[in-house]
Amino acid sequence: MNIFVKELKSYRKSLIFWSIGVLLMVASGMAKYAAYSSSGQSINDLIADLPKSLKAVMGFGVVDLSKISGYYSLLYIYLLLMATIHAAMLGASIIAKEERDKTAEFLFVKPVSRTKIITAKLLAAFTNIVIFNMVTLISAITLIEKYNSAGEAVNGEIVLTQVGMFILQVLFLVIGSALAAVKKKPKTSPSLATGILLLTYMLSIVIDLNENMEGMKYFTPFKYFEAKNLMLGSGLEPLYIVISVIVAALLLVVTFTFYKKRDLNA
Repeated sequence: MNIFVKELKSYRKSLIFWSIGVLLMVASGMAKYAAYSSSGQSINDLIADLPKSLKAVMGFGVVDLSKISGYYSLLYIYLLLMATIHAAMLGASIIAKEERDKTAEFLFVKPVSRTKIITAKLLAAFTNIVIFNMVTLISAITLIEKYNSAGEAVNGEIVLTQVGMFILQVLFLVIGSALAAVKKKPKTSPSLATGILLLTYMLSIVIDLNENMEGMKYFTPFKYFEAKNLMLGSGLEPLYIVISVIVAALLLVVTFTFYKKRDLNA
């Protein structure tokens, strides 16, 4: 069977569960927005007295949360975490699964080069994150339109956030694949990739809490495509796009180079 198709089928159920999860996340988030809006209380007033550290952890920034665009910028943080965790775990597991499941010997005795195998696996993973991203985009546009009683134009801004999310998905996908290719025990690579993701996310929170650490923003991709900048600021920053592409390309080279040379545990 074609390796690309086989991998798509292998991760079909996982993709469905993750897609349902992101749909429910958007739906519950917008339902809460509708409840706050109808209560007559301003969301901004409710969070005004919260400690700065708690605001940073929960994603409360400088946006106006009484507007649907501002509220979505808060929800976007959690959608971004879901998307990047999915991508990191997918990138690591799709490379490591043959050794983890003890099927490496079966796969590699076939007359197919390792380069073609890795390419097919990464293309299948890429297809998965494209579908996940599209489900998120369609869910956000559809449900925000439903609750957008003020008629605020937000579709263009939502698309911008999804572009930023997609770039980060690709970045964490290849972080996961590179770890799986390099590590001698690849079955631990999904958890390690997720750990790196959470570490960089926590760094972005620390930077928000301490202005003196602003220079560290280049070390956490979560600062590259923040909703408040994408929706209310300067949009997509070319510098961050270039950094992301370079890092992703380097990690892709690492994935191919190390995987082709490694001794596989069948």
